Amino acid sequence: MVRPGTSSCHPPRRTLSGVARVVVDVMPKPEILDVQGQAVTRALGRIGVSGVSGVRQGKHFELEVDDAIDDETLHRLAGSLLANPVIEDWTVTRL
Repeated sequence: MVRPGTSSCHPPRRTLSGVARVVVDVMPKPEILDVQGQAVTRALGRIGVSGVSGVRQGKHFELEVDDAIDDETLHRLAGSLLANPVIEDWTVTRL
């Protein structure tokens, strides 16, 4: 249940010293067939939406981590837990 004034997609931001907000975006590699993206593209046409020629569907993660965690550790975490490096690419961004 979502309380008024909040969003289920974006939790309330907390500002704590020593805590970093990190975003990891994961997408299928360009050479990988994106079946889910193709399904969304077809569905758009069925509901009368035109002008969209392609959709690629991925995953978006928002993490709150100790500010001392280095970028190498974050990339290792993303590549071993959040993404499948065989079929997916990812980006790690500190906010």
